[in-house]
Amino acid sequence: MSDTTGNATPRPTLYLDDLSIGDRFSSAEHALDEQQIMAFAQQFDPQPFHLSESAAKSTMFAGLAASGWHTAAITMRLLVTSGMPLQGGIIGSGGEISWPQPTRASDILHVESEILEITPSRSRPDRGMVKLRSETRNQHGELLQLFVSKLVVSRKPG
Repeated sequence: MSDTTGNATPRPTLYLDDLSIGDRFSSAEHALDEQQIMAFAQQFDPQPFHLSESAAKSTMFAGLAASGWHTAAITMRLLVTSGMPLQGGIIGSGGEISWPQPTRASDILHVESEILEITPSRSRPDRGMVKLRSETRNQHGELLQLFVSKLVVSRKPG
């Protein structure tokens, strides 16, 4: 969020006690391009379909596709910077991820999340677990990544 002067205004942080099943969060957007895809691939997933449009044409992707891990990294950034302002940060303890279709250089990504479960800890009263469904979609609304995660969330002190 920004105020009229263009300065970032702090978002209120949320505790476990502030959350309810069914709460939804939407992130800002991230525009992807070929340079980002290839730079990530060179460093972390150097496969032909992530490194070169021409090499990717003869693969099952039929063109340059971002690594699923690149999509996951962008998703995490969007969640942290604009999606879900949790007190103490977004701390994962596991989850399931799938990529129903490839992320492309022309895609503009955003994340839509929904709280599925909230479980206060019995042994640690200062926290609980939240099950979160996060859908990473492009500008056409197409589902590119589905991530159902388990998050450790702090309770309000005192």
